[in-house]
Amino acid sequence: MSDVVVRALAGLLPGGATCGELDRGGRVLRWVAAGAGRPTVVLEAASGTPGLTWAPILPTLALHTRVIVYDRAGLGLSDPVKDLTVESSVQDLTALLSDVTQEPSVLVGNSWGGLLAQQVAWTAPALISGLVLVDPAHEEFRPWIGRVADTMSLRFLSARKALGLAEPMLRKEAVQAAQALTSDPRTQNLLIDAHMACHGDAHHIRTALAENRVIERHMPVARQMRASSPLPAVPVSVLSATLGLPNGMRTRWTALQAQIAAAADQGQHIEVHDAGHYIHRSQPEAVAKAVLAVVEQARLQ
Repeated sequence: MSDVVVRALAGLLPGGATCGELDRGGRVLRWVAAGAGRPTVVLEAASGTPGLTWAPILPTLALHTRVIVYDRAGLGLSDPVKDLTVESSVQDLTALLSDVTQEPSVLVGNSWGGLLAQQVAWTAPALISGLVLVDPAHEEFRPWIGRVADTMSLRFLSARKALGLAEPMLRKEAVQAAQALTSDPRTQNLLIDAHMACHGDAHHIRTALAENRVIERHMPVARQMRASSPLPAVPVSVLSATLGLPNGMRTRWTALQAQIAAAADQGQHIEVHDAGHYIHRSQPEAVAKAVLAVVEQARLQ
């Protein structure tokens, strides 16, 4: 199982992929790398999701530079952490940037991963050569209906897991995701195996629920940090989705995301049409284009 994600991604990546493990005091953070070149691009997934979610854009990015995707503690193939906190997540990502990439990197984050990316940029700016925030979470936008829906969905999955009913639902999702990525049957089967290995175990569900709780507790801290800690003077691209929410809520969220870009020295805000919250799934070309544009800007600095 330790190589299941590498085998799956190798079918999408002409140059193949390699895996690594970062020791975090007796637990392991799992990461996968592909491509070559500088700066390295590091991909940070949304709340409760493993690094495999970035598969739609990995082949394009790996053609142009080195790219690393990793699983946060307790997600995908990374070991759980005993006490999950925002601080532990930030420390893990900071360690990955300093110990694995060993150079300032372009950090790409979706949703909660986008807010984590900003947290690292605020606290360790020397590690960042660029930021791409993909429909990033914002401390001023936490609609109760979304929080309740996320929690209920996870609890429903947990109940199905306890009853032995979760696997068919997860496998259906895995098949759909694999078919969207490739028409090759062998690679599809490998991607399905990887998806099943990275989702639905009891500790995956516990971690996703724990992330929801720590996110809520962290919002006042994020508010204070944004007010007192500007983003580093690096290229910053903020992508906003356009689908999946009532118009008023989407307009509010998009406006907050535009403010992030406006406050950055080298900020750009892009609304991606016909894109849901996971823009890299619904419009992968737009996300890859934005990331590579930031990579090129970072190379010139």
